[in-house]
Amino acid sequence: MTTCEIIDLVAIKTTPVQLSPFPYSIIDHVLSDRFLSTLQQDFPSIDDAGSFPLASVRYGASFAQLIDELNSDAFRQVIAEKFAIDLADKPVMITVRGKADHKDGRIHTDSKSKLITVLLYLNEEWSVDTGRLRLLYGPHDLENYCAEVPPTAGTMLLFKVAENGWHGHKPFVGTRKVLQLNYVVSEAILNKHAARHRFSAKFKAWRRYFLGQKAS
Repeated sequence: MTTCEIIDLVAIKTTPVQLSPFPYSIIDHVLSDRFLSTLQQDFPSIDDAGSFPLASVRYGASFAQLIDELNSDAFRQVIAEKFAIDLADKPVMITVRGKADHKDGRIHTDSKSKLITVLLYLNEEWSVDTGRLRLLYGPHDLENYCAEVPPTAGTMLLFKVAENGWHGHKPFVGTRKVLQLNYVVSEAILNKHAARHRFSAKFKAWRRYFLGQKAS
């Protein structure tokens, strides 16, 4: 297996999968300390809440290397073995978030078109109790959780998408850097998601420009 320079594949491989209430694994310090500061500097500058496709943002060299490693066969193989799922021909969708607003964090499950969700956080520190993703036992109560994920740099959450895969967080407004990778069921689904994210990114850019023009 090819070794990744930034991502600690051994840490991912050796951290147990928890099976209840749905299959998940939380890996601390999954990123090399040598790259942490440059990854945070090279993270895309994002002015709006919501998810953005990589094609709509600019980022630096170390972040580009991270994306390459996430797209690698070595990473795919570790995830496939970890969750006992065949990902050999499954397309990858990667989006980034840089800001959160009051609408984010509502309890939900990921769509059935996604097979595996990978969340990788890149915030320097996180001292507040809001904005910490909680993995839940049901769809109604944020306090009824099995695990809480601090969104600090180098923390990775992996989970197998399931009908009962409820998650959410207390409302937080401000900078919240997270990269999301999904293995999806088909190219058609990937294209559908990509088109929706592209439209959303363009709409937010247009709105920001219009509001800026109006304010001036």
